[in-house]
Amino acid sequence: MTDAVLTTLSTPDGPFTVLEDDRGRVLASGWTADPDRILARLAERHRPTRVLDGQVRAADAVDAYYAGEPEHAMQVPVHQVGTELFAEGWRRLRDIPAGSTLTYTAFASAMGRPDAVRAAASVCARNAPALFVPCHRVLRSDGSLGGFAWGLDVKRSLLERESVAADALV
Repeated sequence: MTDAVLTTLSTPDGPFTVLEDDRGRVLASGWTADPDRILARLAERHRPTRVLDGQVRAADAVDAYYAGEPEHAMQVPVHQVGTELFAEGWRRLRDIPAGSTLTYTAFASAMGRPDAVRAAASVCARNAPALFVPCHRVLRSDGSLGGFAWGLDVKRSLLERESVAADALV
């Protein structure tokens, strides 16, 4: 990989950093101002050779998300590298509409692998372009939040912002 651009945006959930490749595809993102934490979301062999500070194309979609228009984040191009299972899982995550959630079991079924619940959880855990690939919309089968790389407070906030009933979030 060649150059990539990194920028940190201010959001109601704290600093949000986006790493985009030279084609404007989000490689990794998350609620931190630490560039190393964002780069660590990528396997070393898939990291850009050079990271420059600058404006990212996805900034408008982040602003739109926080202005109540979450569908804009789903239009942002992303680039993820993984097995066929992971690629299918990441595609399926983008199919979960804002305001909806799936359990890990239902997500595994949506991936076409109903017995692969642990694999479904791994797909979420290894999702680097958070927000743009909404792994935060996947919950445990008991309705509890489960895990989230950026913290459960951020996950809860995103779901509440997307109008998922707050009392459904254990």
